[in-house]
Amino acid sequence: MKTKNLLVSFVTLATIVLLATTLVSAKDSITTDPVKVYIRGDLVSYFGNEVISVTEGETIPIRVVFNSDVTDSDVKVEAKIEGYDVDVEDETSRFDIEAGKTYSKSLSVRIPTELNDELSDDATLEVRIYSKDFETEVSDIDLRIQRESYKVMVMSADTLQYVKAGQLLPVDVVIKNVGYNDLDDLYITATIPTLGVERRSYFGDLVALECGEDDNSLDNYGVGGLTRKCNEDDSEVASGRLYLQIPEDVKPGAYTIDVEATSEDASASDTAQITVQNDFLGENVISTVTSRTVAAGEDAEYSILIVNPSSKLRVYRIVPETSSDLTVSVSESVVAVPAGSSKTVSIKASSDTEGTYNFKVSVLSGEELVGQTALSTKVEGKTSTTPTTNPIIVLTVVLAIIFVVLLIVLLVLIGKKPEKSEEFGESYY
Repeated sequence: MKTKNLLVSFVTLATIVLLATTLVSAKDSITTDPVKVYIRGDLVSYFGNEVISVTEGETIPIRVVFNSDVTDSDVKVEAKIEGYDVDVEDETSRFDIEAGKTYSKSLSVRIPTELNDELSDDATLEVRIYSKDFETEVSDIDLRIQRESYKVMVMSADTLQYVKAGQLLPVDVVIKNVGYNDLDDLYITATIPTLGVERRSYFGDLVALECGEDDNSLDNYGVGGLTRKCNEDDSEVASGRLYLQIPEDVKPGAYTIDVEATSEDASASDTAQITVQNDFLGENVISTVTSRTVAAGEDAEYSILIVNPSSKLRVYRIVPETSSDLTVSVSESVVAVPAGSSKTVSIKASSDTEGTYNFKVSVLSGEELVGQTALSTKVEGKTSTTPTTNPIIVLTVVLAIIFVVLLIVLLVLIGKKPEKSEEFGESYY
């Protein structure tokens, strides 16, 4: 019996506390007149069966007009849509109201893109006017959220983190139809604008929704009156790979890849980043000796090595700097260097005037400068005004003189007559 009385007392006390809490938390209404709500500038009749159609991704402008029955401060107007993974709401800044006055406040909400397995869905827009002591809630406004008519999304555009110049760069792309209708003839274009590199590929058709296990050929996708045919072989997602050829002469650094999905009715884009490394841009022109000292009028000779690190034959032009006091010549002004090979070119510089001459030799492929080397020639002494005697000529003259002398001596010896000996007769006594 005591237990029963104790239980009755507990229930009575709990009821009293609940009623007191309800009385304390209840707020008086700010207005007793109907609150007018405008969406996109049109008055909404939320007392009837009106359903407002909105589109995913759309920002809905809302205007709330009301006549205040009270005077209060720090009042706000709030609009909210429940049921999304993110907050879909907006509210005005605080303002003051006076009894008997009419107020108009504007705000907006953005509809998220979250329709995955349906073309459209129902939602409710809640509007309230509140302060610390007063609150008025507007009857819920029915919304029908639909996908955009034609829309494609680039879900991912992936590539390597690094690539070397001259190589093929793979770009993996995944696209999805997120629109209300099917999409036909979708193409993917991958471009590196700063390099002038582009590749385009056909990705086919995409349906708005794939067929489920229980779907048939006349599935209506959950929308009354829609009899779009459903083929279980159709897909709403497509993936593929494109290859971009990275030039061999590209400068090392970071580049942006633009990826665009297009059809006749829709388009979307995304970007990816790639870092290019270039081993081809090493020393294309090598000179082991860069300075020489010669006498006036003599040739200073240099050798430069031209390296072709590319994968194809290249033709180079060798262009030396010249001046009025320095003459520079090359053994070959145009050379063809096979892929992965090198070739040596001789450079000669001479001057009749003393001094130090600095000049450059440029190597071009087409009109592009691929390498350059700086050379220096120091000229000492002056050119002699006495003609230089050829040693062979001197030797010839000396031998000729000796021959002439010997010939004269020989002739003298031949021309000299010997003396006659005395003849003695016999005497007889």
